[in-house]
Amino acid sequence: MKLIRISIITGIIMLLALTTVKSQDLRDEKFRKGTEYYTSENFNDALNEWMDIYNTGYSSSSLLYNIGNAHFKLDNIPGAVLFYERARLLNPSDEDINYNLQIARSRVVDKFEEIPELFFVRWFDFMALMIPGNSWAYTSLISFLIFLAALSAYIYSSKYRLKVAGFWIALSFFILTLISLSFALRNKTLVIDNREAIIMVPSINGKSSPDNSGTDLFVIHEGSKVTVEDEMGDWFEIKLSDGNKGWIPSGSLEVI
Repeated sequence: MKLIRISIITGIIMLLALTTVKSQDLRDEKFRKGTEYYTSENFNDALNEWMDIYNTGYSSSSLLYNIGNAHFKLDNIPGAVLFYERARLLNPSDEDINYNLQIARSRVVDKFEEIPELFFVRWFDFMALMIPGNSWAYTSLISFLIFLAALSAYIYSSKYRLKVAGFWIALSFFILTLISLSFALRNKTLVIDNREAIIMVPSINGKSSPDNSGTDLFVIHEGSKVTVEDEMGDWFEIKLSDGNKGWIPSGSLEVI
């Protein structure tokens, strides 16, 4: 009975491994075909190949960057901005992503005066996005375990040198635990719980209330970046980069 159970578990593991390898091979093949279509200036077919990969739930900065490039070549500026923004969240230091994002943004009609972000907030966000959130979480967990071990050495050791070393090691890794945990939580906020969005329709009026009878407050055009502040039915309250707020239909935007 035990042998049968082990065989079943082994079979399941092998099946999962084969499925993973097969999925990876299929993604690689579609990515390669998309690249071939793109280099031959068949941008629509390239986009279809890459979107097939994206729609499976897989995501990487290179995939999102290429999808943004295809949208840009097809003159779909909001689509280009959306996927460049998504790529930048996964790889904020990539010069090509940042450059192409700026080019795409220059094609957006709206030029709002942005409220400047404090430099240490920009630095903190940049560091949080430098590595995946799971990596920050693992770092936090490992450093916390080392902190506990060093703290035990400080408390229970009878040797003076070991107690001193345990204290400073414990203090260092406790600080590292707090920092890496903070980065992990910020990464989750920026990537998973992101409330920033891109306007996807040619133009839309921001309303004073979540219905068509509301007063028109402003007009915003495709490609503009906004922040979703609230949701009511089929309406989103958005905040513009200059601080203005208004309500628009939920189908008018796509969250990054």
